[in-house]
Amino acid sequence: MNKNEVVELFDSNWEQNVEKSEKPIMIMFYSPTCPHCHTMETYFQEYAEDFKENIVFGKINIVDSQMTARRYGVMGTPTFKFFCFGHPVAELVGAVYPSLLKKTIEDHLKSSRECVENTTWVDAGISGYA
Repeated sequence: MNKNEVVELFDSNWEQNVEKSEKPIMIMFYSPTCPHCHTMETYFQEYAEDFKENIVFGKINIVDSQMTARRYGVMGTPTFKFFCFGHPVAELVGAVYPSLLKKTIEDHLKSSRECVENTTWVDAGISGYA
């Protein structure tokens, strides 16, 4: 298992690596003190190797990159978000069954393009809090 298959993300490189990605991407939002994150990371690394031809895997520390975690509504760790063409299309929260995480990856690889094409996206600058 090659740990280099998972890209380390930060607020500073998020846009380039996720929002502008032409490839689907699975992100693990984690906290260094989260025991469930450590448990799930083994499976996340394994799936990064298994699916490396079709999807990019990345992880982001919510302590170091709070702006991105807030922007995407991360309320607990681990949170797994699947992005297609820079848009979040699926989410799993917590130490889910590894088989469920794998099935989510497989399912969204098949349907994520269609999901993005059939959704009207709201501009990130539009907010009820402005």
